[in-house]
Amino acid sequence: MPTLMLNADVGESLGSWKMGSDENVIPHVDLANVACGFHASDPDIMRRTVHLARTSNVAVGAHPGYPDLVGFGRRSMACSVLEIENLVLYQIGALAGICRAEGCDLRYVKPHGALYNDMMRDPDKLSAVMRAVAAFDSALPLMVLATRDHAPTRELAERHGVTLWFEAFADRAYTGEGRLVSRRESGAVHHDAKVIVDQALRIARGEALIASDGSELVLAADTLCVHGDNPESIAAVKAIRQALADLEASA
Repeated sequence: MPTLMLNADVGESLGSWKMGSDENVIPHVDLANVACGFHASDPDIMRRTVHLARTSNVAVGAHPGYPDLVGFGRRSMACSVLEIENLVLYQIGALAGICRAEGCDLRYVKPHGALYNDMMRDPDKLSAVMRAVAAFDSALPLMVLATRDHAPTRELAERHGVTLWFEAFADRAYTGEGRLVSRRESGAVHHDAKVIVDQALRIARGEALIASDGSELVLAADTLCVHGDNPESIAAVKAIRQALADLEASA
């Protein structure tokens, strides 16, 4: 059974406004998706977050989003594909510079929020993101949503020479196609720690989840996204880490 890497979105504070509990989450994950200043964060927070990840032996990834601080990057924007390519490239470069200053390497890219969802719906936007990654460093994996059928995304990645990491979510509900249920809908986010850990283990074992339409859904994933913006979710992250360790030990 392949190891399922845990990733978390971090560094999403802004100035004196605090978001999440990075110091409690980062030590329990493998991958830190660091906001790059467009949907959240600023240079001071970016450097502090990279330093925390480096000292915790956690890989740093760029977490670029739309230029939407007010909406936290969760609103789609009417950006052209060239604008998307350039804004992703800009954010990757900014975080890579901070990584260099902190004595570590940028290891991967995971788009945020509406940009992430838009690229998974629109091949032209996904191509724009892939071009940005390839232009900066084609060796950097791009994290994308694990869905029912990976073939179209794989074909696009091969065309652009980009490596993919497929991502699943322990605390989100899924549609029948394997896409995330909109946060605007009831039940889109799981809050019960037992439900979250059970979903994480089902994904790790390759077992079926029950989608919002009642169908069975199997997600082949390389990494699992967890969130830690409150005490309950931090406890869930720790429980997932322990459950996956126990699963790997028994395999």
